[in-house]
Amino acid sequence: MILFFLATLLSAVFCLADAPSDTLYVKRWGKPLNGPILVSAGAKSTDVPVGVWRLPNNKSTAGTILWFHGGMTSGNCQKGLVAGSDLAKLLPKYTIVSASACKQNHWVDESTIQSVDNALDSLAKRSGKKIDEVSLVGISDGSLGVIAYSLWGKRKVQTRVLMSSYGASLGPAAQVAAQVPLRSGRWRFIQGGADRLYPADATLPWIQEFCQNVGTPCDLKFDPQGEHDWSYWQNKRKEWILEFFSK
Repeated sequence: MILFFLATLLSAVFCLADAPSDTLYVKRWGKPLNGPILVSAGAKSTDVPVGVWRLPNNKSTAGTILWFHGGMTSGNCQKGLVAGSDLAKLLPKYTIVSASACKQNHWVDESTIQSVDNALDSLAKRSGKKIDEVSLVGISDGSLGVIAYSLWGKRKVQTRVLMSSYGASLGPAAQVAAQVPLRSGRWRFIQGGADRLYPADATLPWIQEFCQNVGTPCDLKFDPQGEHDWSYWQNKRKEWILEFFSK
């Protein structure tokens, strides 16, 4: 399984074609934080539902952040339509784009990452402003989405935040860090000592080796009491996210 995921990621990094630019459509422009304002029109079989939060009538946001939720193979195929709301509350000056992974359309799948770029294409077209750079935030196996987009996505990545991650599922840290698309932009890992799924003794050595080898700014924030779920980091360590986006 580990080798399969890594092979899938690396084999597709150079062959992702440009995504169609008009497969997602704006349904309603409402107030931020009250729900998604962009949803899938279902024009393509590879489309996934996507939620977007931004300040109303504001085309000059601080930037665009892609949110990758956890539970990527769950049966809830609408998760992305609500998952980005908490991050939008933390970072209201940014446009938050949150796609829905589920079942076979998980993060380590080329078509899912392509659908994320489809949504960005659509958003850029309707806002009249190019989206050439993005930042990435992922929780749990959503962190795999951060790495997958870094490899497959067609936009430049500025910053990445990976919370409660388990990078070892992709292979040896030095081997993953050697991939050229990962060697630009900034990385921050946020990890907890009370993580019920990914214990610190299994995750920290991989993260430390990755940061040593990736060749671009990379750091680790560790909370001995830190738990696995987003709710913990949102409530207890949100400053680790806020300060990273204030630089």
